[in-house]
Amino acid sequence: MYKYLVFFDLDSTLFDKNSQVTDEVAAAMDKIRAKGGLPVIATGRTLYEIPETLKKTKIDTAVTSNGDHGIYQGKELFERRIDPHTIDELDDFAKQNGNSITVLDQKGKGASRHDELLKKACAFVHAPLPKLVDRDYWYERPIDMMFVTTTDLDDVYEEKFGDRLSFYRNSPFSIDVVDHGASKASGIKQLMEMTGLTGIPTYAFGDGNNDIPMLDFVDHPVVMENGRERVKDHAEFVTTTNTNHGIVNGLRHFDLI
Repeated sequence: MYKYLVFFDLDSTLFDKNSQVTDEVAAAMDKIRAKGGLPVIATGRTLYEIPETLKKTKIDTAVTSNGDHGIYQGKELFERRIDPHTIDELDDFAKQNGNSITVLDQKGKGASRHDELLKKACAFVHAPLPKLVDRDYWYERPIDMMFVTTTDLDDVYEEKFGDRLSFYRNSPFSIDVVDHGASKASGIKQLMEMTGLTGIPTYAFGDGNNDIPMLDFVDHPVVMENGRERVKDHAEFVTTTNTNHGIVNGLRHFDLI
């Protein structure tokens, strides 16, 4: 039985400014395990996007796609697939508004078109531009995560699709999209219940809007100094920035390493 669970967001949290895991952070994951804890990734990214992160941190348990997918000890635990007919409608609506959509599963991703906002969104998280795909792509694959490019139409998309999809603003150029009701909190709850990891002290590190449900769910929420101000309102402790030993300082504050 683990003594505690620690959930880590990636971008601007576990990652450095280049979206990489530093040697210091990788060593901290080893120290967590040495003290009887379980480090868990909780991210809006998919497994397809983070193989090197998993390898360097030696983490084999993760909640990905903002709660739509989970693995435990390297094996798939759960998945929520987004209805492809709903994706058709989102694609149509995005085109009407001059936006694009990108669809992801745990093995790949594709975009409806390469607009300027998509290029900026990918550059923002140091990710390559996804390949262009047609609608057959999301009927043939179990899509559990999407993002739509827009700078200011959050409420418009929410009003149109809020009964079927959940939206999280996670960059200046795009909104993350998942199945209705999915969140990092719902994914963490499902992970803990399916693996019998309930009743164990929980900690979480985050910085963005999509981290708020997770921060509210765990016993001890930690927000990075570089996090959004509204996210810091949900913190028990605000650690230093992700580029100034924030993970290590936060873990030491709670005597987790």
